[in-house]
Amino acid sequence: MKKIIFATSNEGKMKEIKEILKDLDIDLISLKEAGLNPDIDENGKTFEENAIIKAKVVMELTGEIVLADDSGLEVDYMDKAPGVYSARFMGEDTSYTIKNQYIIDQLKAVKEEERSARFVCVIACAFPEGEVITSRATIEGIIANQICGTNGFGYDPIFYVPEYRCTTAEMLPEQKNKISHRGKALRDIKTELMKRI
Repeated sequence: MKKIIFATSNEGKMKEIKEILKDLDIDLISLKEAGLNPDIDENGKTFEENAIIKAKVVMELTGEIVLADDSGLEVDYMDKAPGVYSARFMGEDTSYTIKNQYIIDQLKAVKEEERSARFVCVIACAFPEGEVITSRATIEGIIANQICGTNGFGYDPIFYVPEYRCTTAEMLPEQKNKISHRGKALRDIKTELMKRI
């Protein structure tokens, strides 16, 4: 069974990833499970650049196939912030409850049609022989008027998907994985992995 490392220590993210890739015959482990805590300088200007930086650093450290993602929330009214800085927005140690409330407050008097937002995810896969492939996917929605839902993580409680009439934090994990930015990007990468492993 092929070992693949996913360059994340985020347990919520890892749970989603394992669920989406469960039918691949691989041993998928997180940085924590691999006993790694690399200091990675995510200094890219795009989601693609950051995902590639993470995947390559961990692949060079381990010699294994490494998957990494860079994902975030783009709020159009806030000039697509927090964007690539989603995890570090307002400081890395700031809780998502505070970040989510801050975004809601920024859009307090804004009409629904101007509250458009999207989740973006880029997955990079670095192979030991040097090849790197990427996949990008998005899900469109609007910023909710209040924090709703306890599933998911991060900005899920404020990301409202009109066609489902709920936030991604109110969805069941299976439903979210089917339509989410990460789910779509991972399924594309999965197709490529199946050709190569």
